[in-house]
Amino acid sequence: MPIILTLVHILGLVTLGFGGLMTSCLIMSYFTQDGAMEAFLNATVITFIAGTLMFLPTLKMPKKLSRQAGFLLVAMTWSISPMICTLPLLFFMPNLGFIDAYFETMSGLTTTGATILSGLDTLPMSINLWRHELNWIAGMGIIIFAVAILPMLGIGGMQLYKAETPGSVKESDLPPRIAQTAKALWIVYAGISLACIISLKLAGMNWFDAICHAFAAMSLGGFSTHDSSIGFFNSVPIEVVLTIFQLIAAINFATHFVAIRKLSIKPYFDDMEARSFLILVLGSCLLCAGILQYEGTYPDFWTALRHASFNLVTIATDCGFASQDFNQWPIFVPIWMLLLSCLSASSGSTGGGIRMIRTIILIKQARLEMFKFIHPFAIRPMKIGDTLISDNIITSVMGFIFLYFICIVALIFSLLMTGMDFITAFSAIVACFNNAGPGLNEVGPALNYSGLSNIQTMICTFAMLLGRVQIFSIVILFVPEFWRK
Repeated sequence: MPIILTLVHILGLVTLGFGGLMTSCLIMSYFTQDGAMEAFLNATVITFIAGTLMFLPTLKMPKKLSRQAGFLLVAMTWSISPMICTLPLLFFMPNLGFIDAYFETMSGLTTTGATILSGLDTLPMSINLWRHELNWIAGMGIIIFAVAILPMLGIGGMQLYKAETPGSVKESDLPPRIAQTAKALWIVYAGISLACIISLKLAGMNWFDAICHAFAAMSLGGFSTHDSSIGFFNSVPIEVVLTIFQLIAAINFATHFVAIRKLSIKPYFDDMEARSFLILVLGSCLLCAGILQYEGTYPDFWTALRHASFNLVTIATDCGFASQDFNQWPIFVPIWMLLLSCLSASSGSTGGGIRMIRTIILIKQARLEMFKFIHPFAIRPMKIGDTLISDNIITSVMGFIFLYFICIVALIFSLLMTGMDFITAFSAIVACFNNAGPGLNEVGPALNYSGLSNIQTMICTFAMLLGRVQIFSIVILFVPEFWRK
């Protein structure tokens, strides 16, 4: 019983936090008179009342959680928070079904960027701000989640900072306590977000669009204030700014912290994960630009490079913007982009998927197995940079990647059972599971997810949740041995 009350207390605190976020949108709606003030007023009052009723009666409960309760809290928070966040949408759009509203807010909080809404250009500013606030707050929450929660399973978090991350990002480079680390990373995240806002304003956006798109870019959330996403602006400077900041957001924020503290770019060169990510993504931009020019999709290489670079980077980093309908491109390019969304983003970033560090470990393990096949009696430990990778980490990474692909296959078959065509099912699950946003065919960048049935929408919603919490945090709850310990 005390554990349940403690969970209720923390969920109450989270609910009050969302109430505070709604208040900022309520204030905007009041000053802009955009027609959504009543919706936000009702949502804010209900949220504050519910949060208070959960928070105050449990105020004296012990705040420490067991390992099992911690993971239950993660599952409950990521599942219940989108329900709370649907209130402004449901009050403002009474014809919007709960499942669709839940999909939209889950997409925002998991920084997926997939949407079921159309007419974004004419939505009230406060509603669009609400969607982008969910992106931005969740982006930082993902980093804190990686620091504070995943270490319990040995599949990420501080393990990725202390053990798996090469180069200059060592334990001594980060503040010693989780709270201090979280605060440091929060400051870095907010500072780079501010720089992105200013850069987008200078590139030609108005202040509102600059704030919203900076929130979406830094969280790799991919929401936009326009149905045609970044294609609405048709601006090279805006695309360049967003490309740069999406690349920044997909690099380990611990690396950013060290680079800023040392006032040096050396940490980026020392970080094998960052180097591998940039080489893979930027090399892919050149490859895909060449294919688009060769196939005659664009008349010259520079035009092909412009559109290939922006759209490939936004999918590879799991952001989800779009400036072109890449669904019409030669099939190799969008499929390659979706593959990159599976493995490109760094640990400790706001991206999703397998993460680049696990990809590196998997490749090194494959090479190590081939070496052992040739030299069966040799002893050769795995190292990344100067860091020795333990067998426990290798085992957990292998287990994670196995579950990752099993889950994707199972979810794809679930959509196929509903009658969806293979390309749509495949791309929708890969995009949602990696929190990348648009897929192909019926869920391509020129369309959205509004055409899905309720069951298909729920499957994609679950894919977002499972991918964002890195699988184990949900799956572990169904393992009986976990609860017996």
